Amino acid sequence: QVLQAFEEIPVCSVLEQIKEKHNLEKGKKKLLKNAAFGNFFGVMALFQSGRLVKDQKALLESIQLLQQLAHHQAYLRDLPRKALIDIISQVPESVFEEVLFGILQNDLASAFTSPDSLHLLLVGIQKFPGVLKPRNMKKMFGSSTVVNEENIPRLVELLQSVAKSEKKDKKLPDIALDLLQVSLKEGAFELFWKEVVEDGLLKEKSGPVSYLCYRLLGSALPFLSLDQLQMVLRGKAMQHYGEHVLTSRLPNRFKFAPDMETYLDEFLNGCGDPERQLAVMIGLSTLTNQGNPVFCSCSRVVRHLQPVALQKYIDWLKDMFLRPDLDCCLDISNNRQRQNQENVNTAHYKIARLRRWVMHRLSTIIESPMKKEECLVMDISRFCFFHAFFEAKKKTSQISETNVVPSEPLGEQFHSIAENYFFGLLQTLNTLAVLGDTAKAAALREKHIHGVTADGKLWIFLIVEYADKLLSSECVKAVKPFTKGQRDAWERTLQSVKNLQKKENKSDSAKVVAFQQLLLLMAINLFKDPSETIDVLSDLLNCTERAFGKEPKKKKADSAEPGWVEVMVEILLSLLAQPSLLLRRISRSVFVRICPNLTKRGLQLILDVLDPYQEQNEESAVVVMEESKKKLKSAQATDEEGSEDSSDEGDTEEENDSGDEEKNEEVDDNFRSQLMNVLQAGNALMTCCFCILKKGGDDSDEDLDDEAMMALDKNISALFAEQQKRIQAKKDEKDRIRKEAILRRDFKIKVLDLVEAFLTKQSENPLVFDIIEPLLQVIEQCMTSDSGKQEIDFLQKTANIFKNSLCRTKQYCKKVNALREDLHAFVERLVNKACKHTDSSVALYYFSASLYLLKVLKGNTSDKSSTPPTPLPERQSNTIPQAQLLSTGCLDMERVTVIYQQALTQLLTKRKSALTSSMFHDLFRRFPV
Repeated sequence: QVLQAFEEIPVCSVLEQIKEKHNLEKGKKKLLKNAAFGNFFGVMALFQSGRLVKDQKALLESIQLLQQLAHHQAYLRDLPRKALIDIISQVPESVFEEVLFGILQNDLASAFTSPDSLHLLLVGIQKFPGVLKPRNMKKMFGSSTVVNEENIPRLVELLQSVAKSEKKDKKLPDIALDLLQVSLKEGAFELFWKEVVEDGLLKEKSGPVSYLCYRLLGSALPFLSLDQLQMVLRGKAMQHYGEHVLTSRLPNRFKFAPDMETYLDEFLNGCGDPERQLAVMIGLSTLTNQGNPVFCSCSRVVRHLQPVALQKYIDWLKDMFLRPDLDCCLDISNNRQRQNQENVNTAHYKIARLRRWVMHRLSTIIESPMKKEECLVMDISRFCFFHAFFEAKKKTSQISETNVVPSEPLGEQFHSIAENYFFGLLQTLNTLAVLGDTAKAAALREKHIHGVTADGKLWIFLIVEYADKLLSSECVKAVKPFTKGQRDAWERTLQSVKNLQKKENKSDSAKVVAFQQLLLLMAINLFKDPSETIDVLSDLLNCTERAFGKEPKKKKADSAEPGWVEVMVEILLSLLAQPSLLLRRISRSVFVRICPNLTKRGLQLILDVLDPYQEQNEESAVVVMEESKKKLKSAQATDEEGSEDSSDEGDTEEENDSGDEEKNEEVDDNFRSQLMNVLQAGNALMTCCFCILKKGGDDSDEDLDDEAMMALDKNISALFAEQQKRIQAKKDEKDRIRKEAILRRDFKIKVLDLVEAFLTKQSENPLVFDIIEPLLQVIEQCMTSDSGKQEIDFLQKTANIFKNSLCRTKQYCKKVNALREDLHAFVERLVNKACKHTDSSVALYYFSASLYLLKVLKGNTSDKSSTPPTPLPERQSNTIPQAQLLSTGCLDMERVTVIYQQALTQLLTKRKSALTSSMFHDLFRRFPV
């Protein structure tokens, strides 16, 4: 800092003072370490000042001092060499040639003796090509190039030592990257890569050395030509990296894949050549493990691809899906897989794995945050939909997907997998921001509208249009052909959607879009699960006709016939019971659009699900969810049931004994009486045996003949078998009840999404008051029940909704004059419950709810022309704002004061009160009047 501020101070004089202060020759041996560090830090300070490079004399002396310090490796290790390289990299070529070249010749000549000396030479070759010419290099160490056949063994040894010394840094050593760049400059990259990296470094089975090679692979990508990229991505280093990815999937293994993802991301982001981008993407996608690429199918690096490269990559993926070329893949496998290859159809197995990866890769490209055209998104969507649900019979120009028939049939199992991938893609389309650069697209993005094209059409509507085109074509056939009833429902749905589209520009557009979205989703769902969807779709179509038909004559208020809103709520609840994220999100989206029309009966349908005292009424919804899961994962379910049975059978004897002890009396009474009947059927001899069994005696000498013994054995065996079945049935019943409880709780967690949506979007609706007590009941019941993880999640979500979406909301109902008396009674009821409760954590929620109602009453203006409050004395009115004094709204101050006064009295007089001082502190802070 001194040298930067005062340029009149000569650098040489400061260097002399440093050398005098920290004399390396005259000082004591005990102080040698301090002297070495003093000189080193002194030179580094001169370098950081920026003036060392400008003063040639000081520069020369500093370099010589660093050369001297390099001999003190016991203290400074390789710091002087690294500092020397840093200083030289900042020196102009003319200064290097005139001042430093002479004193550094010995260091340059011994380049192959240590990594630091080699690094110095590599930096010099790149920085000063006019000085370190091939002729000068040949004079120094006998060869005009660094990377040649003669130097290969020494280069391998030096890089190995560097990798092991810097293994904890988890970065590529500078010397390795500089050596790579020098090999490119000398035109010897292929020799360097094959001899040094693949046949040299990778031969040593060492983690640090392997990771150096992987980092060198990732760092080399920006510097390589197209041919060099193809050579590297098809070589042994790439294969070695693939094997690492396989083994690193085991627990507690270092995973290099995230680092490689970073290298790849940086390369694609900085590369403007589409051909090189495409070569790298294809190279990584063809590194496979038994057909399945080890490159992550949901990698986000595709967002950096140029439009041309992206389109070519998509075309390549489609071609690999339709005509899999396993020969172009660099396939790897572990020992276990190699042993099992004889037992499977290897080619068919690899093709199936490759196709699954391609389908998922295509669907995740749409999700990547990059600039893409609508036609590209639609092209991928059509491709995935067609191969999930249809097969081509013959080519037609009207349907481009029929132009190429898969070289290997897809098979029923693949179609079921492709269905799930497509519905994942449909979920992405549902949340996709509007694409395009038009003013209309920008306006839609500003409104945060998702799931539509630039012209306002729903993406799912375009998919349905394409599906209808396929159904009408004779050139394709559906994997699951529709029955007549299903096809009629399909046609009716399309007609209903067209009728709704004519009403989109009217005032109730949100309601129209909600019905469109749900109808289209159910129509698409017909392809996946027609048997379950047809009933829901039929109800939805009837509901649509009622919602948009002519207004019916006014009915009595207590009419038992549900309105369209109640029917829609029941449909949404049934969809929430399905194990589908897409259905769950669209159900919430539809509910948000129709919640302005929600009635008290419709809201009660939702609250009944959350009611802890009506859980038995929810079995129908649970069954819907359970059945869906069984159909979605039938094979897995079978395996799981088998494993559960085996685990039941494999329970410890202690557990079985404890269970038997609990029901000992019941087993003795029922089973013993049946056993008596069986034994008594053997007449006199059997009676004798029974006596023996009952008294524990063994003094009978009578024997049974063979036929009687066989009959007795058969009867007893049947009896014990029946008893075992009864025991197993009880276990199964317990297991069924436990699973149903889990499903029911999971369903309630999903239904909470609807409650949260209503509180957020309709916070000024009077129906909000009907939600308060059901939420409090849920919180109270959860706090007094078991503390399983799912129960805790349910409690936390309910509590968060109660606090954030209800109590702390800034918007609330502004028209409560008609409800004034009811709300005051509600406040009193809530405070009384808080007082009577024994758990202060539950009482806090009741008390907070009463404060919310106070806020509502205080924020409303009474219609009654009441006399203004008596003004306070002038001295007090100066300290309290007049507006605050008059802001009691609909609040009956005397009544409310009595309620909270009684509660405060309980807090101060009862030792075990559930109320706390913080509750009243909150009351006085929020309502000081």
